Amino acid sequence: MLMRFDPFRDFDRLAEQVFGTARTAPWIPMDAVRREHEVELHFDLPGVRPDSIDVTVEKNVLTVKAERAWYPAEGDEVLARERPHGTFTRQVLLGEALDTDTVSATYTDGVLTVRIPVAERAKPRKIEITRGSSGPVEVTS
Repeated sequence: MLMRFDPFRDFDRLAEQVFGTARTAPWIPMDAVRREHEVELHFDLPGVRPDSIDVTVEKNVLTVKAERAWYPAEGDEVLARERPHGTFTRQVLLGEALDTDTVSATYTDGVLTVRIPVAERAKPRKIEITRGSSGPVEVTS
């Protein structure tokens, strides 16, 4: 259903192990689960304004973009600034078995949930067996 491809994931893990540093570009962590007739994606976007979130689908690529900004007031002395800020982007390659025409998204408590139905052509279906012209066939187990 989802294509697992991130060309930078292995590089980032290696850099983190060697240098003890985390990814420098803002990253959107994701969980994905397939339910009976849909795939549900959960993206962590804490502190992001809902109007800064953009979800698009082009062909079989789902793109989530969001922005989190924090600007100290004039005269403030910043003592620590550890939370990531800026534009966050995550792309997910979707399999052909998903119906990308009817994607829906909700944002609650800092989590963006995207639901993508399984395409009708990909759902399991019962195939009717008809009797051939050669007469009855005995089936034994």
